[in-house]
Amino acid sequence: MTSRTDEALGYEQARDELIEVVRRLEAGGTTLEESLALWERGEELAKVCRRWLEGARARLDAALAEEEESEGDGSPSGDA
Repeated sequence: MTSRTDEALGYEQARDELIEVVRRLEAGGTTLEESLALWERGEELAKVCRRWLEGARARLDAALAEEEESEGDGSPSGDA
């Protein structure tokens, strides 16, 4: 479950926190319970990052589709 705080995180913030979570997991030295909590936090942060990236992809796709539409309506292009 994603918290409202996670939803307010920007992509860079979530990515940076995820990097820190991974670093701590890779370093070891945490209890099983701490490791599980870190893993769960990492999963939530990965979801936040994925949503941001999916939103960015949708915006790019929409911009490209709009550009293709404007090229197909008789607007001048370099294909002449």
